[in-house]
Amino acid sequence: MLPAVLLGSGDERHSGPVRRSARDWFVDATMFVMACVMALFTVQQLDGDPRPLVITEQVIGAASCAGIWLRRRWPVGLALVLAPLTLFSLMVSGAVCVAMFTVAVHRPFKYVALVGGLLLSAIVPYALVRPDPDFKFLGTVIFGVVVYFALIAWGMFVRARRQLVLSLRDRAERSAQQARQLERERIAREMHDVLAHRLSLLSLHAGALEFRPDAPSEEIAKAASAIRSSAHQALEDLREVIGVLRHSAEGDAPEPPQPTLSDLGELAKESARAGMEIRLVVRVEEEAAVPEGLGRALYRIAQEGLTNARKHAPDAPVRVEVRGAAGEGLTVEVRNPARTASRHVPIPGSGTGLIGLAERASLAGGRLQHGVASDGDFRLQAWLPWPV
Repeated sequence: MLPAVLLGSGDERHSGPVRRSARDWFVDATMFVMACVMALFTVQQLDGDPRPLVITEQVIGAASCAGIWLRRRWPVGLALVLAPLTLFSLMVSGAVCVAMFTVAVHRPFKYVALVGGLLLSAIVPYALVRPDPDFKFLGTVIFGVVVYFALIAWGMFVRARRQLVLSLRDRAERSAQQARQLERERIAREMHDVLAHRLSLLSLHAGALEFRPDAPSEEIAKAASAIRSSAHQALEDLREVIGVLRHSAEGDAPEPPQPTLSDLGELAKESARAGMEIRLVVRVEEEAAVPEGLGRALYRIAQEGLTNARKHAPDAPVRVEVRGAAGEGLTVEVRNPARTASRHVPIPGSGTGLIGLAERASLAGGRLQHGVASDGDFRLQAWLPWPV
């Protein structure tokens, strides 16, 4: 009897019940039928053997075919139990071939080598015990070696193919997860830029009401209307972004229309209505030909520049200039006095606006510079490539 440790080698992690799919049941049934057919073909070769030996062969053949249903749970154990029977039994050949193939498909090479070595070593004794009148001794040995090596090669090929498919599937899943993560990061940047802009406008309007409680009722009503409009727009922007995030796991969700270079004028007017002194200069050749992605990046950079100006110098004049052409790229520059005395309460910032702009410019293949210029103005300048 084989040691218990050998019977369980490689099978401990599969000691629980095996759950078969419909395809698994079909494959197992096919393997069982093949083993039975191969066993039946060998019955005629038992003619002339003593009746007790024939009965023993039939019992062994039936038991080995029934053992095929255990091949998924204990492939190595089944093969090791059947290996000694190949020394003398004819009807066990079909079940042994199935067991050898199963081990090659489902187990590492060390178990394949163990089982294959035992089966190959049993070929010579079998050829001596049951010499075939047609193949002779040498032919029987060669035929057995070829069959076992073919089964091992076929099984290892199937195993390698399955591992390749699983690897490609895992790589595809990781790529999809990475794409979703990048999309969420892009949406987070959009949300930061949009909400920071809206909330800074809201703070300016509220600050004007706070410091001018004696303003005419028309101005108070106008400021209150602007506050309500800005708050409503901020909620709409937030709802759209959250809607995209919620649907991102289910598939592509429709996104709201993205701003382009042509929307800079409306951005400037919106800031002017909030009380900012702003001057917008656009010197772009063939403005209509600017790609949407490039125009959106320029818009977001200008938007964040105006937001920073409202936070740090709310009463200072701001100049926004966009210039460039196809082939030389586009430059957007936002300038304002570094610090001015203000009657407004300072607007707190997240401290990540400029970092996000640098990342946005870098993703677009451009560069971002910011700091205090020689004339004392704070300058935010970004250059983005515009290929011909």
